[in-house]
Order: sequence, then C-alpha cells, then structure tokens
Amino acid sequence: MTFEILKKGNYTLVKVNSDRLDTNNAPDLKSELIVVHNGGEKNIILDLSSVIYCDSSGLRAVLVANRLCEDAIGTFILCGLQPDVENLVKISMLHTVLLIAKDVKEAEDLLLKKENL
Repeated sequence: MTFEILKKGNYTLVKVNSDRLDTNNAPDLKSELIVVHNGGEKNIILDLSSVIYCDSSGLRAVLVANRLCEDAIGTFILCGLQPDVENLVKISMLHTVLLIAKDVKEAEDLLLKKENL
C-alpha cells in the first residue's frame, strides 16, 4: 500500500508513501480519501512529503479531499509539499483555494487554531 492512514483525535492523517502521485496511484488515493470521509471524518491532513512528482490526476485527488471536507463543514490541509509539487500547485493557482502547511506539525497547529475560533 502506498498510503498510510492514521486516525488521530480530531482528524485523520493520510500520508502518501510514494515519490509519485500520478495516474497510477491517484485513483487509489481518491478512493482512500472517500473511505475516510464516509467513515465520518470531516478533518483530513494529506501529507505529500515523500512526493516529488505530481500530475493533474494527483491534483484532482487533492481537490476531491478538499471538497469532501468542505461539504462536511470540516477542514482539509495539504502539507509537506516538495519544490516541484509546490510549483505545480502554484501554477494551478490551487494555493489560493487550499489550506497548505509546511509539515504535519504546522497542519495540526492550524487545525487546532481553526477549531478554537
């Protein structure tokens, strides 16, 4: 399995354990994210710290997770972006739509701050 799913307190951490998020594994990630959401989770942190290449299908999986969390009135946070993936996110203007943190710790802090508003 190229994904690690850890339920933690008020969120679920999904870590991609592959250096690529593309047409080969993005559909699997999308399925896993839907399963997590259908399990009642409304807050998801997606850790892409191992991913050095992402294509449009990978971005679509990220957007599905964001939509699922928004629909559940929850929070989706993307973290651990490597330089090439971060550039793709910026070129796609997704940094204006997504909540992005540098690592899981920062994502946890953001989630805590948002819940305490």
